[in-house]
Order: sequence, then structure tokens, then C-alpha cells
Amino acid sequence: MTEDADLGIRLARMGYEATTFAATTYEEANCALGNWLGQRARWLKGWLQTWLVHTRRPVLLWKELGPADFLVTQTLMLGILVSALAHPFFLGWTIWRFASATFFPPPGQPIAFAMTTLSLAVLVTGYGISTIALIEGLRKRKLARLWPSVLTMPVYWLLISLGGWLALWQFIRKPFHWNKTRHGLSRLRL
Repeated sequence: MTEDADLGIRLARMGYEATTFAATTYEEANCALGNWLGQRARWLKGWLQTWLVHTRRPVLLWKELGPADFLVTQTLMLGILVSALAHPFFLGWTIWRFASATFFPPPGQPIAFAMTTLSLAVLVTGYGISTIALIEGLRKRKLARLWPSVLTMPVYWLLISLGGWLALWQFIRKPFHWNKTRHGLSRLRL
């Protein structure tokens, strides 16, 4: 259900390029948690399926895209799902290390040091860049009243992770099932 990603890769494989442009969409944001979760799981499952379809012949994909675009495609397509699945573990690891006052392990524990450093880097850069982008978007749209929503980002990312795990479960257990998204819900709540 990620036809835009599939079409983009297919066009790139044929030598076409795409670009973006600044535009406003008036598409309704999903405002019901269960509906949003099903939609997120459908999107992530679609990304996984799209990645698998295009990567089933990796040498051909490499030849058609070229090395740089091949690596970008792999990183983006698989990275979205892997980051969603891994996020709660890295976040939990980081919180546990802070809470136990052993954030930086003693010398001689390279794996623990690497995990801690990676968790901190992901936490700081991920949340930092996303926070800056969100605040900048709110500023440009003159929506300063929504700035407190920035504080909900950790919960939002955990919900994305839940959607990722649901997507993986559905991919394995119900590969031909696609969650439906109800629209018009925000109008019903006015």
C-alpha cells in the first residue's frame, strides 16, 4: 500500500528523476488512535513489501539505480522499518543506563560502551533534528500555539514503533490483509 514508493523506485530504475516542490496539502490528519495505528502499520508493511519486491534481484537493482541510489534506497526503505522496530529498545537502554547511574560503563566493556554511545547518538540526533524541524514548521505556519505538542514526540515515536511491530506481525501472519483507514473523523468531532 505504498504505491508512491513503488512507483518512485520503478521510475528511478527506468532512469527518471523526481523532485519536490513546496505545497500545502489540506489532507485530513488522522485523529483517532486505532485508525492511525492501522494506517501506520499498513504504510510500514507496504514499505517492507516494496523493499522486498525491489531487492529480490539486488544485482539488477544495483545496475539500474547505480551504487549511490541503490544504497539510498536500501537505507531509506529498510531503515524506516528497522528504526521503528529498534527505537523502543534503544530508548529503553538509554533510560535504564541513566536511571541506574551507569550511563557510561567502566573501562573494558567495549560492547556496553558502543551500545550506550549509539543509543545516546540516536536519541540526541533523532529527537533533536525532529524537534528543530517541527518547531521550524510551526514557526513558518504561524502555529505557535501548537508548540507544546513538541513535548509529545517521544510518545509519538513509540506509537510509530507499535505500528512497525504490528506491520511486521501482519506481514508474517496476514500478508494479504491491508488495514483500511476511515476518513472524515475530524469533521465528526467538531
